[in-house]
Amino acid sequence: MGSSVVITDVTVYTPQGWQPGEVVVRDGRVAALRADQEHAALPRFDGAGGYLLPGFVNTHTHLQQAVLRGVGEGLPLLEWLRCVGEHTVAATPEQTYLSALAGGLELLRSGVTTVVEHLWPNPSDQVHQAVIRALDELGIRVVLGRGIADRADVTRKWGLDPRLMQPLDEAFAHIDALDRQLAGSRITTALAVPNPRCLTPDGMAAARAYAESTGKTVSIHVLETTTDDDMCRLHAGMGAVDYLDTHGFLGERTLAVHCVNLDAHGRAVFAGRGVTVSYNPISNMRLGSGIAPIGDMLAAGIDVTLGVDGAASNDTQDMLLTLRMGAYLQRAAHRRADLFGIDRMLYMATGAAGRVLGGPVHTGIAVGDRADLTLVRFDRDFACLPVLDPGATLLTAASPRVVDTVWVDGEAVIRDGHSTRVDTDELTRRLIHMR
Repeated sequence: MGSSVVITDVTVYTPQGWQPGEVVVRDGRVAALRADQEHAALPRFDGAGGYLLPGFVNTHTHLQQAVLRGVGEGLPLLEWLRCVGEHTVAATPEQTYLSALAGGLELLRSGVTTVVEHLWPNPSDQVHQAVIRALDELGIRVVLGRGIADRADVTRKWGLDPRLMQPLDEAFAHIDALDRQLAGSRITTALAVPNPRCLTPDGMAAARAYAESTGKTVSIHVLETTTDDDMCRLHAGMGAVDYLDTHGFLGERTLAVHCVNLDAHGRAVFAGRGVTVSYNPISNMRLGSGIAPIGDMLAAGIDVTLGVDGAASNDTQDMLLTLRMGAYLQRAAHRRADLFGIDRMLYMATGAAGRVLGGPVHTGIAVGDRADLTLVRFDRDFACLPVLDPGATLLTAASPRVVDTVWVDGEAVIRDGHSTRVDTDELTRRLIHMR
């Protein structure tokens, strides 16, 4: 059961827009947007004139990469992947724990309350336990994508690094065990597929059957570059989207990441199957992958969410920066300043993930929502002042410096910009001396 509090003196971002007032949280849920006598006994939190938003939902990252910032800089995607892959194979549980702790804390400090973590396939339970330990300590809400694959290829062009392979039945059994372990926590599990090339037709059928029987989200990198299409046409005689669709892989709980090269045919297939896309603009820029056709996806009726991606390709976990660059990149591509304003971007960063993650689909804070909330105070950073329009300021000028308090289930896991659960001085010391 979550915590209870009345957050006072705030301007609240609701489905109807910005409204001055307060938010009542009872047992981890938003109970009211105005306190009355029945809430008199609840503790108060003074919002000091700040702005209260739904917590951001980061639909894609690799927290194991937070200790690999800058790795492979300047390399094209496939070479970069091989570089990162060597570090992934060599990662110890201790390195994994510190990386997830650092990356997850950075997410929280930029207003993220829910993260979809995409783990690479790995047969080690110790590595998974290290990630879980870190994320549980932080208090963030997590959809933990457990990596799966059933086609090995040392070149990684038509399959996965053989050193990380594990039979699918063993991976599914491990997920079942994790579900039992995590019951009642803020961490749930999902399936994470590196790309269409890593699953055989039988593997796709098995993954889809398991996901449907358990109600799980399936996250998969799709068409980050043209490699998926090139390899699928070479080996399967069809493009990547058709390869996935022909074998029944696509559905409403499919989260397709990147989709930089998703053409009109692919967009029509995704829209028809109810696939959701995770847009990762900074990673796409850093690796030179290109600009995802987000406007065309939205026009086709595809739900588009926002992802930060791993810290080896971003190289931060700053959701506010991703929010801004996601809008600016599309404006530059279309040479129009009137596209992707704050309401559109906030929806992408919050409510648009509802269907694929099995939650509500709306913009803003509403009664009945989980009390996953972010308070921003622009007076924490003079570079945001004066505030002529809070939405414009949030989109164009805000940084983690303005994130004052973050609640998950009504618990303040960030207060005054700092974790209430993690000793950041000790974390810094350990990261400096990590080998």
